[in-house]
Amino acid sequence: MWSFLLAFIPRAIVQGIPLLFGCTGEIVTEKSGNLNLGIPGVMYVGAISGVIGSFFYEKSVSGAAAMNPFLAILIPMACCLIGSLLMGLLYCFLTVTLRANQNVTGLAMTTFGVGFGNFFGGSLIKLVASDVPSIALTATSGYFSKSLPFAGKLGWFGKLFLSYGFLAYLGIIIALLASFVLNHTRVGLHLRSVGEGPSTADAAGINVTKYKYVATCIGCMIAGLGGLYYVMDYACGVWSNDAFGDRGWLAIALVIFTIWRPNISVLASFLFGGLYILYLYIPTGMDHMEYQELYKMIPYVVTLVVLVVTSIRSKRENQPPASLGLAYFREER
Repeated sequence: MWSFLLAFIPRAIVQGIPLLFGCTGEIVTEKSGNLNLGIPGVMYVGAISGVIGSFFYEKSVSGAAAMNPFLAILIPMACCLIGSLLMGLLYCFLTVTLRANQNVTGLAMTTFGVGFGNFFGGSLIKLVASDVPSIALTATSGYFSKSLPFAGKLGWFGKLFLSYGFLAYLGIIIALLASFVLNHTRVGLHLRSVGEGPSTADAAGINVTKYKYVATCIGCMIAGLGGLYYVMDYACGVWSNDAFGDRGWLAIALVIFTIWRPNISVLASFLFGGLYILYLYIPTGMDHMEYQELYKMIPYVVTLVVLVVTSIRSKRENQPPASLGLAYFREER
């Protein structure tokens, strides 16, 4: 049993880190009243932006030995954050400034983000003339997936807690920091008030537009790091089109599961990561793909159960922001 847990838990954590980034980013966004269903597209754009930066940096140096570790990490992260930021600005321009429907805009951005990633990913694959439809950035990946040097000497403790790349710990720190800011700072209070009642917040002198823009852009940048983590750490630096699966949608489902609390999302993302790969550890006696897909449905079923339970209990603190998904018209104050 112990050997099973030592094998299962690290894989569940690694699987859950992209969900943690996406969930945290979406919670920050939704606290402002913006329902961004474009998170899967944002994660895709963040990933391909980091891949593009890393690809051209690796090509600009003579070999892996000539790479600067600082630049090898900084360049893809900066490209990822810029690409995700632009997606957030586009969403805000459409939904906050132009007051477009948030649901339609989010779905359109998901379609756009996946198409954007596949187009540029396919272009890079053609540049390297690879025999397989993928790009391998193993040199850069080595810096992202490098764990603490003494982790292997600490036995099971090192394997369970210290054997991950730095982005995994950054994701946990961001989630806890977001929880603190939302619940214990004036900025967090203003942001929550914008999400609950933008007209009331506006009357109190809070700049609703600024808070919506900033929260959504920061949320998109956090979510974009989830895409970068997936490629550079989880996938060992290998980019292939349409490899993300439904992880972006699973991150959105995780927001409901955590009842809009970033601190809960840390453990919840690891739980979802475990449920997502549970089919690999359940002996079915058959290798039919349909059974695997049924097991992959478990996180969504759990989310539906949580949604039903929280709706029945009707506790205000467990409900989404009151103005979630609604455009704010200042003239209607």
